Amino acid sequence: MAKTEDISFGYLLNDVTLLFRKHFDRRAVKFGLTRAQWRATKMLYRREGLRQTELAEFLEMEPIAVGRVIDRLQAAGFVERRPDPKDRRAWRLYTTAQASEVVDDMERIAYELRRECTVGITYEEMCQAMDVMTRLKENLQALDAGETPPAPVGDS
Repeated sequence: MAKTEDISFGYLLNDVTLLFRKHFDRRAVKFGLTRAQWRATKMLYRREGLRQTELAEFLEMEPIAVGRVIDRLQAAGFVERRPDPKDRRAWRLYTTAQASEVVDDMERIAYELRRECTVGITYEEMCQAMDVMTRLKENLQALDAGETPPAPVGDS
């Protein structure tokens, strides 16, 4: 095992993300959904009636990329577009019964993978890790917004 000082934070974060995705994709392949399609389906299942631009914001993706994902989900029978009653130029997105049947199974896959990859990690350690990751994300989002993140703890 490598020493902590020999590990690059960015590479480690990337490796964990890639491994998690790889294992999730292997388990979810039987449903015929890509990770992007699964994320979109899950978000729409929880927030029926979103516009494509709203879905793109929630998923932190470009609207054109989300449009392609929705096109594929609609063709596969997981999502349907319905006219927006308040704006005749816009569409609202809804999951179908077919998508509802898959959501529970996909949630079980995600839960089982999280359980397996956190073996030997206490609840408190996981909470601390999640807190740190949340603060990292907030700092990076502040940089995107042109703001200065707060000073690191211990710095003056």
